[in-house]
Amino acid sequence: MSRSSTADGRTGPLAGLVVADFSRILAGPYATMLLADMGAEVVKVEGPGGDDTRTWVPPVRDGVSTYYLGINRGKRSIALDLRDEADREVARELARRADVVIENLRPGGMARYGLDHDSVRKENPGVVYASISGFGSGAGRHVPGYDLMVQAMSGLMSLTGDPDGPPYRAGISVFDVMAGNHAVIGILAALRHRDRTGAGQHVEVNLLSSALTGLVNHSSAWVAGEVVPYRMGNAHPSVFPYEPLPTADDDLIVAAANDGQFRKLCEVLGIPEIADDPRFARNADRTERREELRPLLTDQLARRGALEWFELLTGAGVPSGPITTIDGGFAMAERFELDPVVTVGEGARAVPTTRHPIRFSATPASYPLPPPELDEHGVELRKWLATPEDAS
Repeated sequence: MSRSSTADGRTGPLAGLVVADFSRILAGPYATMLLADMGAEVVKVEGPGGDDTRTWVPPVRDGVSTYYLGINRGKRSIALDLRDEADREVARELARRADVVIENLRPGGMARYGLDHDSVRKENPGVVYASISGFGSGAGRHVPGYDLMVQAMSGLMSLTGDPDGPPYRAGISVFDVMAGNHAVIGILAALRHRDRTGAGQHVEVNLLSSALTGLVNHSSAWVAGEVVPYRMGNAHPSVFPYEPLPTADDDLIVAAANDGQFRKLCEVLGIPEIADDPRFARNADRTERREELRPLLTDQLARRGALEWFELLTGAGVPSGPITTIDGGFAMAERFELDPVVTVGEGARAVPTTRHPIRFSATPASYPLPPPELDEHGVELRKWLATPEDAS
């Protein structure tokens, strides 16, 4: 097995790169799965008990956590107990050979094993070393980083829920996913820098910073306008209509975010005169007078069901959509020919997973390996790492 181990025929844009993945749970494994989809050879290092998400059930598929299955395809697994000196040496050799090392222990945690950035860089000066934490490597380094905590501490929960109700978390670990994406961006940028200079670097991502940039207009409201946003349910603070509206059966998302879209909306609803009403002529007017405008729209929407309006409005170029469950979301993606599901592995190991989100015209994503069993590739990887690199 060579440094870049392309034994499974990977041909994506990152083919030839070796990623040593010391991360666990969500942000790091999500990032490394995206890298694996793009052709990188990802070695997933797990403790003797395996990644925590292996035990996060239900639901399961053939006795395996679907949480784990959803973020770990395309990787090889090796179980290493970093408290054991022999296993630490295996881990250090992996880090020495890797193009990318990624970890999400609490800041300083990798130093206990001689696997922190400074230690790895001494043996591998070109390494791109990515660290994901909850609150950075400064004064917040001692605070454990979990998505729910960051949803609370960033202000997201203060924005989520009914105005008179309690704060709510988002339905997914949104900042873990966002931090994983930011880690991939940082890694790719650092690899580009290495292509030009030969030098690696330390890429640091933390959930709170990802959260604050991810709150976009709400963050800017405070930073630039000294306005503290508040919960508005499903309403948008700066645009109307941009929320669910009732129809004859179900609610329908209507997102007429500019004057042209609003005019088309009124035409489809059979009230074109509303678009010329000076009270509602501009978005700022509509937002200020949303309580006056809403019943004029919902009275018309009550004439048909949500799916019928969806067809009529999208046909006229008005952004809208029904509110579905997850299965409905996949059905919608199938309808739009997005082919959202890919099956990884064969026979008893075949696992349906969600397709990589990026389409490449020349170097498409690939899915050569199903999510690995714990230490599934341990013998193979130990043999590779024990072989002198120039002979491998």
